[in-house]
Amino acid sequence: MMIFKIPVKASSAAALAICMMMGATPAISMNNQVHSIQTLPRILVLATGGTISGKKNGMSEIGYNAGGVTGKQLVEDIPELAKLAEINVEQIANIGSQDMNDAIWLRLAKRIQDAVAHNEADGIVITHGTDTMEETAFFLDTVIRTDKPIILTGAMRPSTAIGADGPANLYEAIEVAATPKAKDHGVMIVMNDTIHAARWASKTHTTAVETFQSINAGPIGYVDPASVRFIEPKKQPVPSYGLPTTAPLPAVEILYAHSGMGASIINDLIKTGVKGIILAGVGDGNSSKEAMAALNLAVKQGVIVVRSSRTGSGFVNRNVEVNDDKNDFVVSYDLSPQKARILLQILIANGKNKLSDIQSAFEAGF
Repeated sequence: MMIFKIPVKASSAAALAICMMMGATPAISMNNQVHSIQTLPRILVLATGGTISGKKNGMSEIGYNAGGVTGKQLVEDIPELAKLAEINVEQIANIGSQDMNDAIWLRLAKRIQDAVAHNEADGIVITHGTDTMEETAFFLDTVIRTDKPIILTGAMRPSTAIGADGPANLYEAIEVAATPKAKDHGVMIVMNDTIHAARWASKTHTTAVETFQSINAGPIGYVDPASVRFIEPKKQPVPSYGLPTTAPLPAVEILYAHSGMGASIINDLIKTGVKGIILAGVGDGNSSKEAMAALNLAVKQGVIVVRSSRTGSGFVNRNVEVNDDKNDFVVSYDLSPQKARILLQILIANGKNKLSDIQSAFEAGF
């Protein structure tokens, strides 16, 4: 939508008529000065469902079904968005994010790549359930390279709830996507007035609206209806990987360590033909002697093993309690088990099988 600002005086009538004939929206200036033509930023909203589009289901006072409202309805319910951007909405899926899968990830990524290639939008916003939002954000951040902002947002309360947080989150996500300040910051999550980078963001609470935190780094910015403030510099370039062409991605499973852990589940994973195992280990990525011996056997049979941690914060470093060089293990450093799994899937899909190359990929980004 183009806005022409016309000075208020008799001679402006002709200019106003031309403006209307062109199908533009005229705006009247009261200071008798002619302003330049302004255009609103173009934002592409890709809806996938989630709590933000949920409706109460009657099972309890807080029960709901995800995906009951379309992305178009979400946008139409916030008339103030018309002042922020020219918005185009597309429905990619309408699911709870616990059902997010590789096929939808590829569909999202290909649509974004196409929009970027044809300059269809100045920024992209994805509405998404919070349960796997950090995984989708990290996947997109790993396979898409553009200076255009890509923002994921959602809600912790369904659209029918008292105090629904979805409208404010969607408004602010579009606000961030629409500002030139957001360029070159990679894929971000905007929730609860806070801007998180995809690499660092994690869901940390089952129901709280402030569930997303960047534990090892802190947020990169803040937003309110009046302003967008970035407190971290633009993202440094990191290696990009080709988008896999088909789903599913290579089979990589997460193994959750616990006291008294044995080798049977690891042996079963080897038999299934798994390509990689992510150990969500205790402490700094450790496990029982029996489990670690079984993981060493997995490596000898061609399975890539990455040590991560179940603790939720901190780094897993090489050769501390575990001799990674001897066992040919990879360590995840800052990446959570779920993000380590995604990176390893993408690396394998791109033909990266050399352990030194895989370890270097986990080091990139910080």
